[in-house]
Amino acid sequence: MKKGIHPENYRLVAFKDMSNEDVFITKSTADTNETLEVEGVEYPLIKLEISRSSHPYYTGKSKLVDTAGRIDKFKNKYAKFKK
Repeated sequence: MKKGIHPENYRLVAFKDMSNEDVFITKSTADTNETLEVEGVEYPLIKLEISRSSHPYYTGKSKLVDTAGRIDKFKNKYAKFKK
């Protein structure tokens, strides 16, 4: 590895999924101004909108998108402009 190109400030950081309040600790170099206390230890806090505990792919709660219905609605709406 080349010297001096990799960040030196790896530290433990708390990542919090704001959709379900799940918190997990991992190493990161991300900058943050907020902190969170987990089990008596204070960590820098990174807020997430979605994580492995709330993503539909990982939870198995995926939504079915009605693409055929959307296409039919579009065709019906703009059929009057067809010559």
